[in-house]
Amino acid sequence: MCGTPIRANNPPEYGVPQMMLPLIAAALIGQGMAAAQPPAAPQSIPAQTEPAWRDQAREMSRKAAAWLATQQDPATGGWSVPEADEQGRSTQPHLPGITALVLTGLLDRAMAEGGQEDELPQPVLLGVKYLLNWQQPDGGIYDRALPSYNTSLAVSALSRVQMPRAREAVNRSVSFLRSLQWSEFSDVAIGGAEAPRPVERNHPFYGGVGYGRHGRPDGSNLNLFMQALEDAGVEPTDPAVRRALVFLQRLQMTDAVNDMPYADGSSQGGFIYATVENAQSVDGPAGQSMAGSIEETLDDGTRVSRLRAYGSMTYAGFKSYLYADLARDDPRVAAALEWIRRNYTVDENPGMGSDGLYYYYVTFARALAAWGEPTIAPPEGEPADAPGRDWRADLVARLGAMQNDDGSFRSVDDRWMENNPVLITAYALVALNAASK
Repeated sequence: MCGTPIRANNPPEYGVPQMMLPLIAAALIGQGMAAAQPPAAPQSIPAQTEPAWRDQAREMSRKAAAWLATQQDPATGGWSVPEADEQGRSTQPHLPGITALVLTGLLDRAMAEGGQEDELPQPVLLGVKYLLNWQQPDGGIYDRALPSYNTSLAVSALSRVQMPRAREAVNRSVSFLRSLQWSEFSDVAIGGAEAPRPVERNHPFYGGVGYGRHGRPDGSNLNLFMQALEDAGVEPTDPAVRRALVFLQRLQMTDAVNDMPYADGSSQGGFIYATVENAQSVDGPAGQSMAGSIEETLDDGTRVSRLRAYGSMTYAGFKSYLYADLARDDPRVAAALEWIRRNYTVDENPGMGSDGLYYYYVTFARALAAWGEPTIAPPEGEPADAPGRDWRADLVARLGAMQNDDGSFRSVDDRWMENNPVLITAYALVALNAASK
């Protein structure tokens, strides 16, 4: 595979300094923590003023971490581990990605709070070992299914652990993920039945990554792939990142950047899910949006039906553009940001309602944290002096209304496994951490 090396020195936010580790231990045993010195306030907020939402977010994340500690499987060190039969075999595949999400939430929370410790606390160490035990000879971290999904999440978690074995596992896993990307260099011998096949740049799959069971790449898997590369310290100039940009543009419903026929005349700016009609299609390009269609008016006044962009995919695409180091005034970034301004909400996943709501909150928080502005400005056409939306305060208040007394979070939909309390509580913890940076 072609590609550039992983950055030798990870940025501080992706390592776990030893001084920060005891707070993980405190969270894992459910103990309260002394309040740490607050991080520097955003420039738009006076330094002496600590926003009320920040204290609320800290308490919510403490409770979530403590509850997650009670859900760890003592035999394996993982979370949401499938039951085993009398011979110790599970009928359902393990999903190490869920354990990785929990560890990411716990480790990010520790980094936000500060502390001092000489080694990883035992429960976190067991979770890390659980992930490492699932690394396959091909470098992926998965059981029998969803290799890209599980490996991407595992890379994000292990990139936060300063252990030589974890770093080695990350390097091997990143190489594996590169092999799952659709491109001229795809190797059908890697990934088994889920392997991509070699394609040229004009193919609608080019640069994408998918679950793989039917071959089709999608925006959700590419989102996790791009997050993994960012967390692992892969440079924005890496060929895998540049190829991903080709697929991302074909998900963005903007005629000016999307060369697929389903985007002709579209000016939405948001992102759809896939570049083909359904999972069985391999030659598309019909396009697919989980959110259905929307009526658009072309320049000549003609009304046409177009695939409808929706929330989680748009924030994921916007975030991936930022990770790829596109300029803030790049037309692709600007179009996505304007869609976000027009469709801003924390009440639902725009275009999808309650489907994938917690996944939406994670992408929402990470994307806007990467953007770096404390507020979202009103959309074009609104009065210039109209107040912006404090997205951190809005998100914390919304999640606060969804947290149970025991620290877990309430399920509002069963689609995409969001009836799993461990999964959605991990999502919420990761989102809270991103909002609190």
